[in-house]
Amino acid sequence: MNRHAFARSLSLAASVLLAAGCASTGVRNPSGTGVTVLKPEESGFVGGTGVESQDLVQVTDKMARSILDTPQIRNAAGTPRVVLDPVVNETRFTLNKDIFLTRIRTALNRNARGKVVFLARDRMQTLEREQQLKQSGAVTSSSDPNTVEFKGADFFLTGKLQGMTTRTSKGVSDYVLYSFQLIDARTSDILWEDSAEVKKQGLEDAAYR
Repeated sequence: MNRHAFARSLSLAASVLLAAGCASTGVRNPSGTGVTVLKPEESGFVGGTGVESQDLVQVTDKMARSILDTPQIRNAAGTPRVVLDPVVNETRFTLNKDIFLTRIRTALNRNARGKVVFLARDRMQTLEREQQLKQSGAVTSSSDPNTVEFKGADFFLTGKLQGMTTRTSKGVSDYVLYSFQLIDARTSDILWEDSAEVKKQGLEDAAYR
C-alpha cells in the first residue's frame, strides 16, 4: 500500500470511529422548521377550526369595551365590585375556558381607571388564613384584625362558550358562540350581555389543550 492509499485508509477509519462515537451518545439534533414568533391576534400556519388565540383577543377586547359602555358601570355613583363566575364550556374543544374572563379582567383593570373593582374570591382561602394569623397575634396588623373587611359583590361576570360542528369527507366546519353576562348580585337581573361568533372550515382537525 502506497503512502497516499494508507493516508486515505486512516482518514476513513477516523471517520467511522467518529460516527460511532456520536451514535453511542444517543444525541441527535432536532429537525424541522424553526420557531416563528407571532402576535396573539395573528393567525399562524398551525391551527384548526376551534378556539385560537386570535379569537380570544378579538372576543375579550370586544367584551371589555362593551362592559365599560354599560350604563350601570359608566354612570355608577360609586365603584362597582365584580366577582368572576367560571365560564361554561359547551363546545367540543378542551380548553382553558377561564382565560377569557382573565383577559377581560386584565383589560378592564388596565383601562377602566377605577370604574370597576374585581374581588379576589379565588384567593379567599389565603385571605382568610391571613386574617386568622392576625387575629391570633402570629403576625402584626395595621388595623383591627377582628374587623372583617371583605367586600360583597355588586355584579357577577360570567360567560358561556357554545358550538356546532359539521363534518363530512370534505373537511370539518365549526361555529362557536361566545356570550358573556353581567348579573346583579342583589336581584339576579342580567344588566349587560354581549356576544361574538366565529365560524371556521378546514380540511383537517386539530387537538386543543
